[in-house]
Amino acid sequence: MTEIHQQAGLGRAATARPAPNKAVLIGVGTLLIVLTNAVIFILPPLLPIIQAQYGLATVAETTWLYTALTLGGGAGFILLPRLADLFGDRNAAVAASTFLAVGALVPAAGDSYSTLLVGCILMGFGGAAQLLPLGFLRRNLGEDGITVGVAVLVIATGVGIVVGMIGGGFIVESLSLRGFFIILTTVCAVTAVACYAVIPHTPPAERSGRIAVLGTVWMIAWVAAILLTLTQGLVWGVAALIPLVAGIVGGIAWVRVERRSTSAVFDVALMKAPLVTASCLCIALFAAVNSAFLLLLSTYAQITPEDLRPADAYGLGLSALQTGWLMAPFAAAFLIRGTVLDRALFNGRGATVFVIGALISASGLAWLAVAHDQQWHYLVGAAVMGLGTRIGYAAGFTMVQMAVPEEKAGMAAGIAGTSMAVGFAFGTALVSADLSASLVPVVGTGLEVAAKGVYGIGYWLSGLLALLVVVSVLVSRARSGRRVGAAAS
Repeated sequence: MTEIHQQAGLGRAATARPAPNKAVLIGVGTLLIVLTNAVIFILPPLLPIIQAQYGLATVAETTWLYTALTLGGGAGFILLPRLADLFGDRNAAVAASTFLAVGALVPAAGDSYSTLLVGCILMGFGGAAQLLPLGFLRRNLGEDGITVGVAVLVIATGVGIVVGMIGGGFIVESLSLRGFFIILTTVCAVTAVACYAVIPHTPPAERSGRIAVLGTVWMIAWVAAILLTLTQGLVWGVAALIPLVAGIVGGIAWVRVERRSTSAVFDVALMKAPLVTASCLCIALFAAVNSAFLLLLSTYAQITPEDLRPADAYGLGLSALQTGWLMAPFAAAFLIRGTVLDRALFNGRGATVFVIGALISASGLAWLAVAHDQQWHYLVGAAVMGLGTRIGYAAGFTMVQMAVPEEKAGMAAGIAGTSMAVGFAFGTALVSADLSASLVPVVGTGLEVAAKGVYGIGYWLSGLLALLVVVSVLVSRARSGRRVGAAAS
């Protein structure tokens, strides 16, 4: 770990530059992260009115909007942070904000399902802007760059999630879809202008690097195939195995080729650094737990007991806006400053921090598995879950950033962000399968909703994902110990 610190320190020293206004730069970074997460999480409450307004025949058509966001995000997580390394932080941030603005403008102008689908792809790609502050804060804030960048990412992510859920509920009750997208276009355009005005226009951090076009396109293809399976598996059934197998085979082949490539998409040496691969896996697991929790909570809370048969009745009967407020403790937990844990990370005790985050998350999910039929149950569970996932995300992104010099901060963010995207899609797919395993009818309609009993199962399954973080860390530590022992002998 000492070597990692030395390498990161050399990167900072080699690229020393006058510091810009710290507060303003952090403010723009926070705006980017809150906006991009809000865009993602504002969609769930809007799905019913999207289905009604555009006359969609099936729920499957509405889930394609999620798929479009996910696939666009997968490509963005790979490309945008790397573009920041090679073409400058300001250029990448302005480009990402522009994608968000154009993505919102398309459905605002077209006002149709097809234009909304196109807009979701563009907004998904631009949504990777949430990773860019990791790079430009690290490169402009000196020794505190990593700590501040990760803290801003984690805190603003929690805030953005709740802002999105509350905002979606507010839109359902107060605005039209078209009016919402007009407002969103304006906000994204203002963000692009703010990025241009505030983020320093400096030479590229990695002046001699280049994007490996073939390797990048290949990676986007196999990651997209896996994400497609995770988001559409329940709809396609057995046919979903085709893109899954293609994605896995393509990924294995990609890794083998990248190991021998002189212009790899991601630095192979980075993945061999202590705990980096384990950190990426842990980020994916925490993201899966995060998405599973959000889906289970939002689904149960918005079921109205009176709409079901007496024997099947459950739910809180909350509106989308009220459900968003129920998530407030989750965001509040993200605001907690983990100074002690940050110090532990920089002192080489990252594995311990991961385990703490995983055990806290598992305890929150165990609580919700047995107590999830009252609003206060969710308030307690949301606070515990927020703390656990906040610790996990902070540890993961910090460990990966510490493993690279400053000029490759974007590449490191891209690796971690791609892991998060895959994990989020996996958690959503897992809980969607659980909620579809047993269904009960909604009285007086042809609709069905998940049976009450599957929610507890979903929380237990999510708890197992959290405990897999502990397993991953222990395996990584054991392998590192064997490598050190072999080298010493």
